[in-house]
Amino acid sequence: MKRIPHPNRFHYKSTVKTLALLLAAFVMGNAFGYFTAPSEHAVTASADGNWGLSFQQEGKPPVANATADYLKQFNAHYAADTQEKILYLTFDAGYENGNTPAILDALKKHNAPAAFFLVGNYLETSPDLVKRMVAEGHTVGNHTYHHPDMSKISTAESFSQELQSLEALYEQVTGQPMKKYYRPPQGKYSESNLQMAKDLGYHTFFWSLAYVDWYENKQPTHEEAFQKLIGRIHPGAVVLLHSTSKTNGEILDELLTKWEEMGYTFGSLDELAK
Repeated sequence: MKRIPHPNRFHYKSTVKTLALLLAAFVMGNAFGYFTAPSEHAVTASADGNWGLSFQQEGKPPVANATADYLKQFNAHYAADTQEKILYLTFDAGYENGNTPAILDALKKHNAPAAFFLVGNYLETSPDLVKRMVAEGHTVGNHTYHHPDMSKISTAESFSQELQSLEALYEQVTGQPMKKYYRPPQGKYSESNLQMAKDLGYHTFFWSLAYVDWYENKQPTHEEAFQKLIGRIHPGAVVLLHSTSKTNGEILDELLTKWEEMGYTFGSLDELAK
């Protein structure tokens, strides 16, 4: 199976190259929660679209493009409503390229639980690492089997097939049922998708902190990573990192130490799903 591309690719036919690049940067940044919009442009509720965040103040939760109250009706979450310095570590994994062992080592050293949202390719090619995740107390969540744009899937049958196919493979690999935690590929969702996931017994998890870490051949420097991940951490944060990131594998031990020095502890997504 081919490696699953992440994130979207943007293709524009406009002859005004500068405008096209600016538009692409905005869309990509908004989709993955990196664009900081002026507060008057922040959208606070959305029935569908790309998950996006607007960081208004350092150390405070961002404004998301769907409110917590709106998401609650679908058993969906993006951060904990708390003033307590607790954060929730999550990793999206479309394929394995050698960085996950270092990530798991760092998590074990800090006794930090994490959730790994996996696709079919990962379970097929890296079953031993999946078994290690489970053995070391981490949650394995559903990132769909094929990593499609789920917002374009309109039937409950097709939607459930993407999730249930992965469930079956996970149970085959680990011998146990998969926890019903779902993350939409690329943060693309629709209200009907959220309802479909709920109908299947799933909790949907977005995020409140992430950074551009997925380009395998254009990795951020350690300094760039720390600037984003330290500066934007906040109480109740659901942190999204990619396990394919060499930078993440190299800095995670130090990053967790820095967060601990700031007074943060690490929680399980089970606390949000109660």
